[in-house]
Amino acid sequence: MKTEALKEKYIKYNLTKDDVFKHQHYIILTRSGIDKIQALENIHIDYDVIKCEKDFCVVKANARKEGKAIQTFGSALKGAGFKDGNTNSWYTMEMAEKRAMSRAVLKLTGFYELGVFGEDEAEDFKKSNN
Repeated sequence: MKTEALKEKYIKYNLTKDDVFKHQHYIILTRSGIDKIQALENIHIDYDVIKCEKDFCVVKANARKEGKAIQTFGSALKGAGFKDGNTNSWYTMEMAEKRAMSRAVLKLTGFYELGVFGEDEAEDFKKSNN
């Protein structure tokens, strides 16, 4: 049933192999896939900065489409590894925004309930070049 639901969504959103990949236990959507979904669903997102410091940011996404609305958060902590942070990037505000946006789009379109995550949500979710 989950496989059929995912297949329907892939077709509905015209997702290609460049938009989706399997990562250990999860299915991951790339930034291009999430952007396609947001555009097709006409999802509007406003952001509130909750916290912005040199190495740590939290952003709240207020997303809506067709009478449905959700709030979700994205955060980024600059650090050398998982124990020390969740991004190795210096642009923590942008990472927090991308994570909030990914979560909002995936939640509003039902991908989250199918176990699909956005590649921006964790450094671990980045596509391997191998």
